[in-house]
Amino acid sequence: MKTKDADTGVIVARFQTHKLHEAHVDLIRTVCEKHDKVIIFLGLSPLKTTQNNPLDFESRKQMILEKFPKVNVLYIKDNPSDYIWSKKLDESIKDLLGPTQTATLYGGRDSFITHYHGNFPTTELIPESYVSGTEMRKSISRTVMNSEQFRAGIVFATHNQYPVVIPTVDIAILNEGLSRLLLGRKDDEKQFRFIGGFSEPKYDSYEQNARREAMEETGIEIGELKYLGSTKIDDWRYRGENNQIVTLFYMAVSLFGAAKASDDICEVKWFELKDLKPEQIVECHLPLFNMLMKHLKEILPFTSFQGEKS
Repeated sequence: MKTKDADTGVIVARFQTHKLHEAHVDLIRTVCEKHDKVIIFLGLSPLKTTQNNPLDFESRKQMILEKFPKVNVLYIKDNPSDYIWSKKLDESIKDLLGPTQTATLYGGRDSFITHYHGNFPTTELIPESYVSGTEMRKSISRTVMNSEQFRAGIVFATHNQYPVVIPTVDIAILNEGLSRLLLGRKDDEKQFRFIGGFSEPKYDSYEQNARREAMEETGIEIGELKYLGSTKIDDWRYRGENNQIVTLFYMAVSLFGAAKASDDICEVKWFELKDLKPEQIVECHLPLFNMLMKHLKEILPFTSFQGEKS
């Protein structure tokens, strides 16, 4: 029998690396030396294959059991409440203990311990060397391996993600009198499109993204944004894919600045709305063109537009 303070040692960790690094091995080995029974609870995120949580439960379980076949590997689901999470963890541990058995919880550096509000004692084990799981994942992301297993892993990851909507913003930039519309053209296109692009998560709102796109692609400062609606965009790059683009469409008046093409726009041009025809617009932006024409017809009922015929 091994000398121990509790019957069972419980490790709570994520182990989100492609292999157990030195600090992982030291942690598990130390707990195994203290206890006859060791249980590892792997943190389980509700998200699939993200940068912080790229590996599913089963792959991490197999990784641990390959080196430590006698430990029990289970999971504990993430929860927005530390108190609810702690309660569920305690319940799972108690289900595995006998009536008189005790347990001690172990964590490494920056572990779950500061978030734990349960009833079991905890111990922080500081490894002799510190290895960053984040840096390991970044290093792997820059490495291409010529193996069947590597390619199979990529296929597995891409097929175990939830389908997502890819948000973009597009802006109808008009002159003050609402008689002219500024459009842009990409280098490999003959027709014109509304100014816009992918929404970036570093900005707080879609409106901030819209102002950024307007400035980056035209150099123009726009006024108050009016939201006109949203629609799926038939972008050729995403045809047949599960992920699809949905754009948020705005209208704004140009305040100041001379229009100058920039970013991925090679040409910007002001069009007289009364002369603008649907065939001058790229096909994937025709729903936006129709949305704009409908709105302008409502607020300018006595104005005739070519777009009304589309």
